[in-house]
Amino acid sequence: MTDIFSAPHFTNDTEARKMLERILWPNGPVCPHCGVVGHSYATKREGVYRCAETKCRKDFSVTTKTVMERSHIPLHKWLQGFHLMTSSKKGVSAHQLHRMLAVTYKTAWFMAHRIREAMRAGGLTPMGGSGKVIEADETYIGRLEGQRPDKRKHPTQYRNTILTLVERGGTARSFHVESASIANLQPIIRANLSREASLHTDEWVSYRAIGKEFAAHETVNHKAEEYVRGEVTTNAVEGYFSIFKRGMKGIYQHCGEKHLHRYLSEYDFRYSDRVKLGFDDKARTVAAIKGAEGKRLTYRQPRSEEIH
Repeated sequence: MTDIFSAPHFTNDTEARKMLERILWPNGPVCPHCGVVGHSYATKREGVYRCAETKCRKDFSVTTKTVMERSHIPLHKWLQGFHLMTSSKKGVSAHQLHRMLAVTYKTAWFMAHRIREAMRAGGLTPMGGSGKVIEADETYIGRLEGQRPDKRKHPTQYRNTILTLVERGGTARSFHVESASIANLQPIIRANLSREASLHTDEWVSYRAIGKEFAAHETVNHKAEEYVRGEVTTNAVEGYFSIFKRGMKGIYQHCGEKHLHRYLSEYDFRYSDRVKLGFDDKARTVAAIKGAEGKRLTYRQPRSEEIH
């Protein structure tokens, strides 16, 4: 283990619980059942509180209604897992978590997916605004069975299509879509971007019509090997894809299709909370822990094709 894991909240469950309470309850215990702040009292069980509201009176802890609820995994190992997954640029495999946290592989797999759920951003506040540039592009990952990779072929040889929107100098949002058709891409772009923003894309047909709905629509012609023309480029979103694909191929190696949206949330989170935007490893870990509130995942067991 590195020196950072010698901190008390990474080695002791009581200190880990206190750390979680400081992060999630800065103004005192919050009842997750009725939402009342600071109107509860401690029970005889360590870390368990009882709501003092007459109509509620339910017991709760700092992990109630979070991705950590009813988990038998020690809290200090949860904090280690959050730190590892938020501070590793390309991700951490379940096998690596299994080795570093000294938990079973199945436990590590469950932890990783719960932490990815905590990383998932909520809400659909439009990206961009007046004077802002949004880059949009699509990429493909995973081949259909029996096919060899051939960049000269049409992307329909690939199994999964991904659309990513990147605000230049800002955040990213990625979506797993059925195909890069007009019907699939345009509704997502329309729902997620401010009309005052400038849209930068390549010349793919799906972007042409919807580009007229924004303040400006600029394109680069990749087929003619044009990647930058003044301020017009899609290099930011291409940079995102570079990190994503290196992580998926080098760290995770395989991803079950039904879980792809969670891996996208993981990469979106780290990109949107990067050092350039003022987030160090500690701030990124705190942000992920705050994202654990109000979310819960339950699994029975991973299928063989979903194991990485």
